[in-house]
Amino acid sequence: MSPYAHDDRVMVSPRYMAGAGDRIADVIGPLVHLFEWKHEHDAATGHVTADSPDGSLFVDFAPLHPLGRWLTVTHHEPYWEAVFSRQAPLEAVAAVTQALPQLIGDARHADRIPITDMPLNQIAELNSWTAEDSLLTSPDLYCRLEHTPGEEITWQVEHVYFEGAPLATFTQDTPECLVRNFFSHLTAPMAVERVFADIPLSTRRGHTALITPVRGTAVNPQVHHALAQLDRPGRRR
Repeated sequence: MSPYAHDDRVMVSPRYMAGAGDRIADVIGPLVHLFEWKHEHDAATGHVTADSPDGSLFVDFAPLHPLGRWLTVTHHEPYWEAVFSRQAPLEAVAAVTQALPQLIGDARHADRIPITDMPLNQIAELNSWTAEDSLLTSPDLYCRLEHTPGEEITWQVEHVYFEGAPLATFTQDTPECLVRNFFSHLTAPMAVERVFADIPLSTRRGHTALITPVRGTAVNPQVHHALAQLDRPGRRR
């Protein structure tokens, strides 16, 4: 039996095991409130769309999408598309959407919204992922990023628990800086906060992810989680 109630808030790592989470405001809110993107919101379905001021970028959040394509970013001329599933951590998705204004020359708040220039292989090495040819693989072998130049889908992030539903896909001509931003936040070792019921069932039932409480800890929840990580048997050194 789980020690957590459905509405308990917990810390989870690794991030690619945590599910999306509930902070969709971090994904779309800055575009609307900091950069004045036009937007529409259907309160009945939760559907939100946002358009860049120059009309070149379009963000579509569809929580009821039948195929689980939660959020899509589309660019025109050249056309490219980035798609994120309902299992992609919103922290990583927000790292993509919040960087979009800089692609069209809006550098306001650039000091608060960094775009990483670290190559993907270096991001992988920094976070203990392995790199082999065009494949980057997580330490537990459950998650991977595959780069297939020349294919329509040039980058694809997959998780073995969600076969057939990639965490993220990026088509040709997608700026690589967006892929780097997504990947750096996906692989970051710092735990993310979730409502226990929102964590994927496969994560709750498995033994790969670490889940620790937010409340009732003697130290900061992030510190408590990090200390618990150190105590795990077989941890990577």
